[in-house]
Amino acid sequence: MRRTIPTLLCLLAALLVPAAAHAATAPTAAFAKSSDWGTGYEAKYTITAGDSALNGWKVEFDLPSGGSVGSYWDALMTQSGSHYTFTNRDYNAQVPAGGSVSFGFIGSPSSAVPANCKLNGQPCTGGGGSSDTTAPSTPAGLSVTGTTAGSISLSWTASTDNVGVAGYKVYEGSSVVANVSSASATVGGLAASSTHTYQVSAYDAAGNESAKSGSVTATTQQGGGGGSPGAMAAAPYLYFGWGSPPDPTTVMSATGVKWFTLAFVLSDGGCNPAWDGTRPLNGDDATKIQQIRAAGGDVIPSFGGWSGNKLGEHCSTAQDLAGAYQKVINAYSLKAIDIDMESTEFESEANQDRVLQALKIIKQNNSGVKVILTFGTTTSGPNWWGTRLVQQAAALGVPIDTFTIMPFDFGGGSGNMGQLSIQASEGLHGVLKQNYPGKTDAELYAMQGISSMNGNTDQSETVTTADFQTMRSYAQQHGLSRFTFWSVNRDRPCGSGTGSDACSGVSQQPWDYTKIVAQYS
Repeated sequence: MRRTIPTLLCLLAALLVPAAAHAATAPTAAFAKSSDWGTGYEAKYTITAGDSALNGWKVEFDLPSGGSVGSYWDALMTQSGSHYTFTNRDYNAQVPAGGSVSFGFIGSPSSAVPANCKLNGQPCTGGGGSSDTTAPSTPAGLSVTGTTAGSISLSWTASTDNVGVAGYKVYEGSSVVANVSSASATVGGLAASSTHTYQVSAYDAAGNESAKSGSVTATTQQGGGGGSPGAMAAAPYLYFGWGSPPDPTTVMSATGVKWFTLAFVLSDGGCNPAWDGTRPLNGDDATKIQQIRAAGGDVIPSFGGWSGNKLGEHCSTAQDLAGAYQKVINAYSLKAIDIDMESTEFESEANQDRVLQALKIIKQNNSGVKVILTFGTTTSGPNWWGTRLVQQAAALGVPIDTFTIMPFDFGGGSGNMGQLSIQASEGLHGVLKQNYPGKTDAELYAMQGISSMNGNTDQSETVTTADFQTMRSYAQQHGLSRFTFWSVNRDRPCGSGTGSDACSGVSQQPWDYTKIVAQYS
């Protein structure tokens, strides 16, 4: 019994000691980049409730000096200096236990990631802000897997991280030329027969970046001429009607550009196409097209524009309008056409529908001809008319190859035109995503285009060559099918007696903007 009593006492004591309390799970806010184009990024925070439901939430963080937040969604934002606070909207305030909601924003530059993150006054422990300070391992085994005349493909061994690798940055010198989520990348928009040296780094969701890998060097293949898809994607506007039009072959020789978008085909007063509404299709314009083609290039006639008589308004039926488009396609054996919808042709439901139905006929009769729709935009994406145009194209089954926005003349102002253009393009992406739900993000980006304006715009904005480089990097990363601008006529410094139609209004060398666009692939 002497051994039994202590045993019973120990057992009784064990039964009387309360069980260890279960550690409560706290809510978290996890930061992650969903896209990065070198000078900026798209990111989101995912708020996950712990053991208890959340009745409202507030996420706040700091950005480093020079960092900023542009557009945002699914939250309300306030800012005090470099401190940003996001609070819930009515529809995502309630988060059940274990459930999650998210909000997103556009940040810049790429290195300006959130720090000191707090969720409802407590640290964000889900990977956002400064809770994770360990960088991923340095990528290894960087190698070249293929080349074309305009691109170099790379691969490397995946990095590791204590939380998780969010993506990789491909560097050429100090510039980020690609940003990807997997251990491979293709750098496009390169000149033929050009040599490039790259390194790669890895980063995590908290913005910690590894050291750069060893370098690798490769040379692109020889060029394939103006018929390549890349050359078609980079086709700046050239206007022979006014603005001291330059000789196109001179521009081609100086910049490497192969294609031009020729403006504008208009109504001659009825349902008949003519250059500027006055010059016949078989006149001097046809001679210039022959010269461009003889130099290894090609053209995309543009129908419409801001002023003049639009065919979409002067042709009474979709069949008649398709016939007018067809005359131009036949006259020049075209590979692509651009419909620049502006002013009264754009802001009319009847005119929009007539143009779309005519383009459906064109695609049925000319399956190999690319169709580009070009229209204005706000800083957050298409306005009501632009959104309707996309909706109707999808509803009517019109196979538009490229929806191209013109991200300038926003109305009042100034700002970082490179970043504003990217925001507008992401807004277009959202509209396309709503109307083409069966397509992947990559397929939707391939339906998008950007057509900017060089130098000083009509509304006192300034679009710099650096803005063009920002747009080109974004377009290359996402695989946009068009990157161009208005216009080659303006791509030169202003001299005595010249006006804005013939020069950019900014300090530059001749054809600086065209050279940037010509590198797009």
